[in-house]
Amino acid sequence: MGSWVDLKADDGHRLEAYVATPEGEAIGAVVVVQEIFGVNSSIRAVVDGYAREGFVAIAPALFDRLEPNLELGYGPEDVKKAFGIYATLDPNVSLVDVAAAFHYVKRAGKRTAVVGFCYGGLVSWVAGVRGASLDVRPDCCVCYYPGRIGRFSAEEPACQVMLHRGLEDDHVGKDQIDAVRSAHPEVEIFEYEGAGHAFANPDRPSYVEGAARLADERTLQFLRANLA
Repeated sequence: MGSWVDLKADDGHRLEAYVATPEGEAIGAVVVVQEIFGVNSSIRAVVDGYAREGFVAIAPALFDRLEPNLELGYGPEDVKKAFGIYATLDPNVSLVDVAAAFHYVKRAGKRTAVVGFCYGGLVSWVAGVRGASLDVRPDCCVCYYPGRIGRFSAEEPACQVMLHRGLEDDHVGKDQIDAVRSAHPEVEIFEYEGAGHAFANPDRPSYVEGAARLADERTLQFLRANLA
């Protein structure tokens, strides 16, 4: 359904992004921010899914700054490489690439959201609290199991935010979510019993179908309410 486009970030860096468009008039636009595995088939499926739901969707390839065209799977060697890369990632730098994707889809004048998963969930939060410095002003943000979000929890989001976390998530601790909840009681936080990290990714062993379906339904309702 989708295709690749070339983008240029504000600092001159060139990167690719995967874009999918709906049939007919779009409801709005969604920037999808990857996990630590690149814009792989799982993330492309998310982009395609939002297009089927009536949104223009785009996923910038954040790994292009490190290794162009890098896509990782979920086997032991790829997971090891992904966590090595994760240690080097800076959400402020990733935000520059998200901004390039945001401005690409914003050209059509559509209200635009940022939705991210894992590391991308953190970057989605950062887009909501720091995006204005890059003229990124999302109409809403959704953060699926955002790692290290507690470090940024005191910062004020400039839009409505929804957050999803499995109650058995051993990567995103309860303290991280409690920090957001304490600082921002207005943020919609949903936690899911029997779900761990990456519960919404059907390609990973941690996938929990019931929790994923409910989280995705809530996200779609949230997007439609804020972008339509």
